[in-house]
Amino acid sequence: MGISGDPASLSPAKITGGVWEEDVLRDIFEGPIAIDVDGQIIPGAAESWEISDDGKTYTFHLRDGLEWSDGEPLTADDFVYAYRHQVDPKTASNYAHRLYPVVNAQAINAGSKPLDSLGVESLDDGKTLQITLNAPTVYFLKTLVLPFAYPIPKHVVDEFGDDWSDPSHIAVNGAFKPVKWVSNTELETVKNDHFHDADNVSLDGVDYYPLEDKNAGIQRFRAGELDILRDYPAAQYPRLSENLPDATHLFPSLGTYYYVFNLRDGSPVADKRVREALSLAIRRDVIAKQLLKGGVEPATSLVPPGTSDYDAQSQPGLDDDMDSRLAKAKSLMEEAGYGPDKPLELTLRFNSGDEHRQIAVAVAAMWKPLGVDVELRNTEANVHYADLMEGDFQVARAAWISSYDDAQNFLQLLSAETNNYGAYQNDDYNQLVSQSDAEQDPGKRAQLMQQAEALALADYPLTPIYTYSSRNLVNPEIEGWNDNALDMHASRWIELPE
Repeated sequence: MGISGDPASLSPAKITGGVWEEDVLRDIFEGPIAIDVDGQIIPGAAESWEISDDGKTYTFHLRDGLEWSDGEPLTADDFVYAYRHQVDPKTASNYAHRLYPVVNAQAINAGSKPLDSLGVESLDDGKTLQITLNAPTVYFLKTLVLPFAYPIPKHVVDEFGDDWSDPSHIAVNGAFKPVKWVSNTELETVKNDHFHDADNVSLDGVDYYPLEDKNAGIQRFRAGELDILRDYPAAQYPRLSENLPDATHLFPSLGTYYYVFNLRDGSPVADKRVREALSLAIRRDVIAKQLLKGGVEPATSLVPPGTSDYDAQSQPGLDDDMDSRLAKAKSLMEEAGYGPDKPLELTLRFNSGDEHRQIAVAVAAMWKPLGVDVELRNTEANVHYADLMEGDFQVARAAWISSYDDAQNFLQLLSAETNNYGAYQNDDYNQLVSQSDAEQDPGKRAQLMQQAEALALADYPLTPIYTYSSRNLVNPEIEGWNDNALDMHASRWIELPE
């Protein structure tokens, strides 16, 4: 399988949140719930669960006889340890905020309460996992397919410390076990015979190849060196669908490609007028339809159209005709003190890849008439996102591919501590999002989230560029690969011909 980058780690608490990382960790770990071949929630390490009438207590009944890949018993204690590890401020997990709905999680992560006060318990001699929330949180169950919900083997961490997730030490509870990892080259896994459903896993293992150069990935796929290539370049869709029609998959997905602005003091885009002008000047139809050959759809919202029970909100001005938008953009830049005679010098960052570079070059040309001189800077994916989390950028390419079908997963990008790259802060926005998280009525909840999205987009903390389609090359002889809106595909379901 060709993936988009190298995982930052094989520890669920140390990854940066890249889709390619989740693809790998989904195959080697399993949380209380899992996903089926269609991306739908099914029982995972837990065979069943109940949610209390007040919506605050989740009780998971673990399967009998669960084991780590080294044969050690796996109990609810391993989940409690993992969740405490995720919110421990010393861990600095990128996923800690996902546990904030849990009692005391946010206070623990801030260093003001002890780890053992987290609202997570192991009951019935480790057979039952109970999670208690601060308030009803409708989307919480869906999030438990994410890496923050995976258990961590305390017995291995106790022995090897931070090196526990090295393939020579690691113990996992998923369908496959890592055995060899050459950074930026190959990650090799083998079938985990201790996995609870090992009898129904067909593959002997999965080898992952990080391929930021997707055109090289296409050549390797055509040469038979790959069975699957994740996320081929959108612009290649017409050619691939003609030459490899049975292997070329294109399916609408819940993902947004966007540029984020650094709102911190001293940033040249801290001025809202500049951000609005830059957004207005981007010709999204040119990028989606011409540059990327129709492999994606132009986006005007952060939450993608097609998200269940939600009406996506458009960023103000993006529905106007292009002449009007350009005239307003130039006026806004003049008000901010910039123009052809006094250019704004901007650095636009993106992670390595031909498609990201092509878009950046095109956007730089679109900004030129506003009096903007753009310096392009690219780095490999892990460095790029690490720098974004540190606030080391002015304007940067980012993307969010949802792992569960809920608008909240996009709205949290502007309130979470770790993925809110531009440091957007709006108390009214945060209040609306918090209200929506606790609202049980679907209609009222959607209304609150729509108000929040409209409010934030009018501040231009980011600008959407296109809505994703999942784009994969898949060996036509493979069985067990079903296209789905979340573009989630656990390798445990895949079968290759004999």
